[in-house]
Amino acid sequence: MNHHIVPSGTILTVSLSIFKRNFYGSSVKRGSNFGITMTDGEKKRAEPATFLDVVEFRDTALLSFVTSAIIVPAYDEVKRDFGIIRAEYMLLLSLSHFPVLTAQDISRLTGRPRNSISRGVHRMLKEGFIERAPDPDDGRQAKLTITATGRELHKKIAHYVKSRQDQVLSVLQPDEREILVQLLRKTALYSTTL
Repeated sequence: MNHHIVPSGTILTVSLSIFKRNFYGSSVKRGSNFGITMTDGEKKRAEPATFLDVVEFRDTALLSFVTSAIIVPAYDEVKRDFGIIRAEYMLLLSLSHFPVLTAQDISRLTGRPRNSISRGVHRMLKEGFIERAPDPDDGRQAKLTITATGRELHKKIAHYVKSRQDQVLSVLQPDEREILVQLLRKTALYSTTL
């Protein structure tokens, strides 16, 4: 057994073999303490609900926690089943709703870095999910459009994300969810002006 001292001075006993077994896949459920021995008081302090109540930027932590609860598992499934990463899907999503965009437009719409969008463009072109044509008004830019194959892939992937979103938000009543959406939309639109 190995002992580690954490900043609070608490000694945690960690069995490396238990940690490895839990971390690399066994019958232990997600959320396990990975062999870390804690008192009941320490366990309470380590719960997400407690953390989200004490963190200095609570609202941001809550938004991030919920977003991650939706996005991370959904994109893990998308990557596993389709080999598509988030930036590549952002291309398909954007081009499914706006017929012609530049990579710069997609970066602005999605908040994804331009370099990740640029890499996604190259891969999506190679796979035949999008097409590129020169921009007659600006030779430095190219106009991007989605292909029928890309549109079909977008529909499949959107189902994964929507399914996970509905699962996480199922705790809300329909009127609560509508209020949440209105507040998030208002905040999201305002954030684009900052």
